[in-house]
Amino acid sequence: MATFAIQPLRICLRSMFSKIQFPLYCLFPLLLISGVITAQQRDSSQTLRPLTKSFTDTTKTKADSTRDSSFVRIDTLNLKISRDTLDAPVKYDAADSAILLIDSGMFYLYGKAKIKYLQLDLAASAIEIDNNKQIARAYFTKDSLGNVIDRPKLVDGDMESESDSMFYNIKTQKGLTKSTYTKQGEMFVYASRIKKIDAESFYASQGRFTTCNLDTPHFAFRAPKMKLVNNKWAYSGMAYPEFESVPIPVGIPFGIYPLSSGRHSGLLPPQFTATEQFGLGLEGLGYYKVLNEYFDMMLRTNIYSYGGYTLNLSPSYRVRYKFNGALRLDYQNTRINFKGDPDFTNSKTYNISWNHAMDSKARPGVTFSANVNFGSTQYNQYVPNNPNINFRNQVYSSIQYSKTWGDGQYNLSATGNHSQNNQTGQYNVSLPNVNFTVNTFYPLRQKEPVRPERWFEKLGVGYNTQILNQFSFFDSDTPYIKYNIGEIIDTMQWGAQHNIPIALPLPPVGPFQMAPSISFQERWYGQRIFRQWNDSRKKVDTLIQKGFYRAQEINTGFSINTAIFGTLNFKNGKRMQALRHVIRPSVGINYKPDLAGKYFYETQVDSLGNTLRFSQFDGNIIGSFGEGKFGGMSFGLQNNFEAKVRDKKDTSANATKKIKIIDNLSINSAYNFIVDSFQLSPFNIILSTTLFDNINITGATTLDPYKVNQFGRRINEYVWSDGFSLGRITNGSLAISTRFQSKKKEEVKEKTGSDDFRDFTTLEEEQAQMDYIRNNPAEFADFNVPWSLDVSYSLNFARQPKPDYSGFETRVFSSVNLRGDFNVSPKWKMGGSAFYDLNTSELQQVTMFISRELHCWQMSINVVPVGPYRSFNISINPKSAILRDLKVNRSRFFYN
Repeated sequence: MATFAIQPLRICLRSMFSKIQFPLYCLFPLLLISGVITAQQRDSSQTLRPLTKSFTDTTKTKADSTRDSSFVRIDTLNLKISRDTLDAPVKYDAADSAILLIDSGMFYLYGKAKIKYLQLDLAASAIEIDNNKQIARAYFTKDSLGNVIDRPKLVDGDMESESDSMFYNIKTQKGLTKSTYTKQGEMFVYASRIKKIDAESFYASQGRFTTCNLDTPHFAFRAPKMKLVNNKWAYSGMAYPEFESVPIPVGIPFGIYPLSSGRHSGLLPPQFTATEQFGLGLEGLGYYKVLNEYFDMMLRTNIYSYGGYTLNLSPSYRVRYKFNGALRLDYQNTRINFKGDPDFTNSKTYNISWNHAMDSKARPGVTFSANVNFGSTQYNQYVPNNPNINFRNQVYSSIQYSKTWGDGQYNLSATGNHSQNNQTGQYNVSLPNVNFTVNTFYPLRQKEPVRPERWFEKLGVGYNTQILNQFSFFDSDTPYIKYNIGEIIDTMQWGAQHNIPIALPLPPVGPFQMAPSISFQERWYGQRIFRQWNDSRKKVDTLIQKGFYRAQEINTGFSINTAIFGTLNFKNGKRMQALRHVIRPSVGINYKPDLAGKYFYETQVDSLGNTLRFSQFDGNIIGSFGEGKFGGMSFGLQNNFEAKVRDKKDTSANATKKIKIIDNLSINSAYNFIVDSFQLSPFNIILSTTLFDNINITGATTLDPYKVNQFGRRINEYVWSDGFSLGRITNGSLAISTRFQSKKKEEVKEKTGSDDFRDFTTLEEEQAQMDYIRNNPAEFADFNVPWSLDVSYSLNFARQPKPDYSGFETRVFSSVNLRGDFNVSPKWKMGGSAFYDLNTSELQQVTMFISRELHCWQMSINVVPVGPYRSFNISINPKSAILRDLKVNRSRFFYN
């Protein structure tokens, strides 16, 4: 036995005296010599493990023809292992010293001591290991000044803790700690004693838990007894809150706190509110239920003292790599003021929304999506504290299925659409709509090319057909409108259009690109409309005829386009190095016969005898073709301006950068040679640019080259016949927006998303979240940006016929939007937004907010002093998601 152990002993002694860091198997030769351990086992993947029983001879003695019969062979493989043997080696380290007491089986580590066993890591200033009982004890020490050195830290799987002293059974994973700090999810727990009973659960005595990460937290809850299930749940008995270590004499009888970030069923606590219109109320009371890994459901309700209530049921589903979606059913029984009040209002409304998205990998070439939002026209009006929804008068829905096959050659799509106007109460439902497209194919091209492609083989042919259906009705809640099924059938429309384009790109001639083209279109209609002047009633009557009607149109053309580049260089030393101008002119010769002229007629529209021309197919779901022959030329110019300037930030000799002056400035028009009047078409002008990489400008206008008479009708006379004029502006739009903000104090890394079930958000949920952020900006204040300002201006105008067709009028809509915020101090932020209508010269809405950073808490104040839906809200709540419902909230709403 001595010979068996002497060589490992020599190696281990050398490592012990050279450095206090060596494998545990170095202890066992010492124990082997002293007789404490009389057997040991070694394999290829583990260090030596101690055994408590001796070798036994498991073979019988028998003679060998080549050896002495007295020779005894000992079987060294049949070893009996002690039941208390560890499942894996224990690794350790110490910076100061390691002491082994062979007789007692005690092992001491001093100075930044560490041991590791499976997923357990223990570090402390001093560690004692009792080999017989398999218990580890850890303590801290103090330096000469009395400062604590290396408090025991334990990492056991997902659990991390720090204590004054620690006793831990390595085999059973049970333990006892004193004065312990541990973190469970977002919760920080302190207890005078913590007893670990298994790998997942432990009990705490005289506990304190909080979401504040300071050693002396701003707030906490104290409970005499607690139970924690590692990163899953925390339970407490009677708990008392305290702020700044000052106890509050109001307690909660018990508490259940979710610690895991995944899904789990449970109650959704409400928040208290009070409004003059609805009375006292509880908002957000509900229950969340996880049905299985693919499906969950949430039920919420708002209850008010005046008798009103709302119900919301929102199930959601998700199958990874296939599809996901959510359904939302809302019902409102709104009661404004108490019954008997002169302003008492009782309204019952509903809303249904459904969102569905299909993963592109589920079925390549097939897509299915849905974004449905359908409900009562008065639903948005009664949603409290959400002006973005209150002002939303147009609501849209869409369901779409699409399939592509033949290597992308063919595409079939079917859609269903819905739109509703909440002011007029009108619903328009368009379904089914079918679109079939054959992408351009080349019938003359070789199937297997054996020679260079010839010019005529580039002849391309395409096909597209579209079928549309639509019917309309009005909301039954609209008091002045009554309808029945027969009237809905009368509103049904259908139509179809077919288009066959043919193009042949010719080889370029120098810098010019040329291409002839021809296209044929046919449209089918389910009705036609005739307008007639009623002299007795002094109005225009409308007559609708149902049936099947067709109209065709043929277009032929030949287009030429090129690009012209011009560069103006400046002298060396100038900051502006060069100016570049790109012009892309295009000219087209087109011919269109007047196949649709027979469907146009002229009708008197007023008592003065003025007339207008209409098409029989005006007002259909598919528009009518334009009348008149066209044989002329279309032309256009597209411009782009760029400058190359010296970069001030780069000091190298050739450092320059490009600045865009005008992204796009285009002008388009046409001239018809074969008509006798109105030969020149209006000029369409589009401008877009970004100034200083910050100011976005987009504008468009139409210039009519012809004059108008006293009734606003065009006459065949150019506007420049009496003097210089560019044309008569008939419509236009202008949008200017910019954002100014200071530099961020520090760059914040974006958090990566998880694969949690509820991380998926539908379009409706995203819109709801954005609405909440806009309505409660104080809760989402970014203190990392000292100040910011968003400014936008919008202008739209157009000349439109008057309702009685007596002339034309110009309608102008313009508004200014402002939104900004600034830090009053490092912990205070103020901001607001304003919407100003330049037409009425009135402020339509003003919002203001104040936010106070309170480390682990946040205070927010949101005020809407101007607008039809005025409100006031103050909220103080913890930042942690675990305690997000623990808030002090006060809201007031005021309705016109």
